[in-house]
Amino acid sequence: MSQTFNPAGIQQAIAEQQKAQDRKKMMVNGVLLLLLMAAPFVMYPVFLMKILCFALFAVAFNLLFGFTGLLSFGHAAFLATGGYTTGYLLSNYSGLTTEMGILAGTAAATLMGTAFALLSIRRQGIYFAMVTLALAQLVFFFFVQSEFTGGEDGMHGIPRGKLLGLIDLEDNLNMYYFVLAVFIGCYLLVQRIVSSPYGQILKAIKQNEPRAVSLGYNVDRYKILAFVISAALAGLAGSMKSVVFQLASLNDAHWHMSGEVILMTLVGGMGTLLGPVVGATFVVNVEYQLAQGPLRDWVDPILGGIFVLTVLAFRSGIVGEIQKFMRKNLS
Repeated sequence: MSQTFNPAGIQQAIAEQQKAQDRKKMMVNGVLLLLLMAAPFVMYPVFLMKILCFALFAVAFNLLFGFTGLLSFGHAAFLATGGYTTGYLLSNYSGLTTEMGILAGTAAATLMGTAFALLSIRRQGIYFAMVTLALAQLVFFFFVQSEFTGGEDGMHGIPRGKLLGLIDLEDNLNMYYFVLAVFIGCYLLVQRIVSSPYGQILKAIKQNEPRAVSLGYNVDRYKILAFVISAALAGLAGSMKSVVFQLASLNDAHWHMSGEVILMTLVGGMGTLLGPVVGATFVVNVEYQLAQGPLRDWVDPILGGIFVLTVLAFRSGIVGEIQKFMRKNLS
């Protein structure tokens, strides 16, 4: 007996499958939120804030690399620009509120990201990566030579101030929940971008850019916007980090930091939403544990070994491998 083709039934099945995936996503997000809310009562809040700042940095980078396919070797420039701008303003203008200082740092990183994008976006592959690296090194040497940055000593004693003039951010618990709220907002923003029609076009550009061009999309415009959003979020991470640690240093502008965020993204799972968060948590914890023990002089070689192992054996990263395992065993 022949079966009739039922487009409406197929669409309904797809819609139900999408709803099931959304429910699973909401459950995972809810569990993670509860854990993060309770975390400062179990672990040191400053260490947790460090993880959240680097997780936001990795999420920002993953939007450009994991979903758009653009490998930037210069993202440390945006992290440092946000940090230095916020640190300078909060240290020298006592009437400026903390949130305004953070917004100013984010705006400075956004402007720099726009300039970087316009200069580099027409290049592809290794040429794009090298242009971003060269531009970031120019920024690094600017920070080294400038007096307002403190040169090699960096900026110290950046005041945390009060949020909205009411909440004392010198209290680590208050500061933690502020950083957590900013991180969650940015994470949900990236999640929305990725699932939107714009995000689908970014994925199409990554998979087959010539085909996206043939369909009539102005791919340069889409890539520039992705670059600017990524730079803005990276700058926000740097601004938050400078307030948390009351410090802005050259380490944030060094090419090593650009390599570190690539490692976080690859280890956690490039092109996944949760991967950069997991990768940042893993890398920050590994660095901390190694720095406390007899292997503190071997931190960089060990991280390099983890990078090589990930590329050779676990190219999907931690989250990607878990997703592949679940699809294989639950399908």
